Amino acid sequence: MALSGLQIFKLLAKTNCKECGFPTCMAFAMQLAAGKAELDQCPYVSDEAKAALGEASAPPVRKVTVGAGDMAVTVGEETVLYRHEKRFEHLPGIGVLITEDMDDATVEGLLEQLKQTEFNYVGQTLRPRVAAIKAADGAKLAALAAKADEKAGAAIILMNEDAAALKAAAEPIKDKKPLLYAANESNFDAVSAVAKELDVPFAITAASLDALADLGQKALDGDFKEVVLDPASSSLGDVLMNQTLLRRAAVKKTFRALGFPTIGFPCMMTDDKMLEAVYASVFVAKYAGFVILSDLDPARVMPLLYLSQNIYTDPQRPMQMDQGVYPINDPGPDSPILVTTNFSLTYFTVSSEVEASKVPAWLCIMDVEGQSVLTAWAAGKFVADAIAPFLKKSGIDEKAPHKKVIIPGYVAQISGELDEELGEGWEVQVGVREAADIPKFLRQWSAN
Repeated sequence: MALSGLQIFKLLAKTNCKECGFPTCMAFAMQLAAGKAELDQCPYVSDEAKAALGEASAPPVRKVTVGAGDMAVTVGEETVLYRHEKRFEHLPGIGVLITEDMDDATVEGLLEQLKQTEFNYVGQTLRPRVAAIKAADGAKLAALAAKADEKAGAAIILMNEDAAALKAAAEPIKDKKPLLYAANESNFDAVSAVAKELDVPFAITAASLDALADLGQKALDGDFKEVVLDPASSSLGDVLMNQTLLRRAAVKKTFRALGFPTIGFPCMMTDDKMLEAVYASVFVAKYAGFVILSDLDPARVMPLLYLSQNIYTDPQRPMQMDQGVYPINDPGPDSPILVTTNFSLTYFTVSSEVEASKVPAWLCIMDVEGQSVLTAWAAGKFVADAIAPFLKKSGIDEKAPHKKVIIPGYVAQISGELDEELGEGWEVQVGVREAADIPKFLRQWSAN
């Protein structure tokens, strides 16, 4: 049974030392109760408290980190089945499969893609980070792993059933926390021993969920915390069923043996590239922690990264920009003044169109708790008596003394009231309704 924050707090040392990363023991206890912290973060927890709290304080899906630095991928720590119940925590790690039968040029090309592929979406940098290295030959496995680390700094998954080969490949890069793939019913003891010796995560795989649960329990009994599950899905139906059952068992039933993040290999499920992308999208939507592709064609990778970002955005906290005045295209005192809300998508859509226009402009972003223009207007947040004080305090009248303010066309009805609120010397102009019309509008504005 889950413990409340207060019940957990009573078992802690109550030092308020902050060494756990939280300001008080009570705050730490609340995070433990929510499954957002690990008991090991407290340096003063007693053996009695460990016995009482251990498993009760762990999140339903444990955290696993593969890789290091900017390319590290952290997955798990999930506490809900549906995003709207709270939020999903960590985007899946998108990666590419590299095999021993590939020639050097192909390997180099894939690693260069992995290093260079990057997309900026509503202010966030999205990219693939994982190189899954598969080789039956232990020497080739080690060589490819070293190359992936050197050329791309990737989060590495080592794929071989032989524990000795995994150890030889992982040992030189153990500080980069490679994932050993995979332990099964026949080699579990050997692979898990290597993972413990090198202090790296490992994956377990089995042909059925029952067998996977048995191996998951062995991992728990061995006190392994960084484990990844592969239910070996071979069809789209298997993906939907297995991924859903695993998450339900972990979250709804608190079944610890299956309370680990998962990995999916759509690259091994079909030779059709577009069908592979479909399979990958289902893995992303259905909880996978790692999704491995056959290549990193931007036409398929970009939609998967955007899908991940949208699914894993906190639905209770819209993405938003900081309030302020943003200069675009090096504006001066005669440049137009535009005002809009701080919803990130609104900002990046408007700013990109302003940039495309080549017209220098001041973009005033008003804090409306991350809502879009119409939503904020309907909620009474983007209205005249709120916009006027914001503009006056922003200092925009010093940057652009003409004080001609352009508001979005969708809220044209507030122009008269805003004109009154701003007072003498200010002029309110109504802009366009669609962002695509901004360049033409600004060029005409500048010409007048």
